[in-house]
Amino acid sequence: MIVIYGIDKHLNPIKSQLSEVIHGCMQSVLGMPEDKRAHRFIPLAKEDFFYPGGRTDCYTVIEINMMKGRKPETQKALIKALFKEIESALGINPIDIEITIKEQEKYQWGFRGITGDEASDLKYNVDV
Repeated sequence: MIVIYGIDKHLNPIKSQLSEVIHGCMQSVLGMPEDKRAHRFIPLAKEDFFYPGGRTDCYTVIEINMMKGRKPETQKALIKALFKEIESALGINPIDIEITIKEQEKYQWGFRGITGDEASDLKYNVDV
């Protein structure tokens, strides 16, 4: 699951395109299938979104939650792809993008009535 935060006046108009870019990176770097998009957008009023100095109102936070198993090189490749593709497609400078990857053990995920370590039919590889 991916959670995206930003100032509402900036984030709302680009949600669909940003979702496409993020999912494209997830597919190309992690091998995620097309139907495994789980994006949650949290648009905030400017007065509710505090961010570091030197950033603009385009400042966007992307939190990627995933099952443990991806190699550090793979995670770094994902982060770099996101910076590059978001800047290319949406014109958001990398200084205005913050990306965090949060890994949880497979047994800490629950979906379709089972835990992640019980799933034997995933259409993608977690250990990449």
